[in-house]
Amino acid sequence: MALRTILEFPDPRLRTRAQPVTEFDAALSELIEDLFETMYAAPGIGLAATQIDVHRRLVVIDISKDRTEPVVLINPEILMREGEASTEEGCLSVPGIFDDVKRAARIRVRAQDRSGATFERDYEDILAVCIQHEMDHLEGKLFGERIRKKLDKERKERRERPANAPAAAGAHRAY
Repeated sequence: MALRTILEFPDPRLRTRAQPVTEFDAALSELIEDLFETMYAAPGIGLAATQIDVHRRLVVIDISKDRTEPVVLINPEILMREGEASTEEGCLSVPGIFDDVKRAARIRVRAQDRSGATFERDYEDILAVCIQHEMDHLEGKLFGERIRKKLDKERKERRERPANAPAAAGAHRAY
């Protein structure tokens, strides 16, 4: 096992779309262990292979406090989305930044396990949100871009507001 370097926004390699995993061998097992070790050391609850510059469709997650519920999703696809959850998210590739993101509250995923066996499983709550976040990485989509769009919208609204108009209710002040 080895700690890997986590790529950080705006590194262009984070925009690379991951390719399917085709070989289920010792090298894949070692990569999975490296992902878990890197994620736990960060510390985080999810990590996509893309974040360590390995552009394969592989995600590891463990939302437990005691690191006893590891989830490995290889070549995952979301088959169903239900409901909506707005959760504060952070990202190991965008350190120190947190924001509310809306995602499906429940999902059904088809994926492969470490040995290549295909399975389908339903996930909900924070685990569903985390899976969707990590799967965004596999598509080259970044949490930082979600925040950038929100910040750009807020900046535009400030520019368009007359100088003497009060800030919108709930607006934050900079100190």
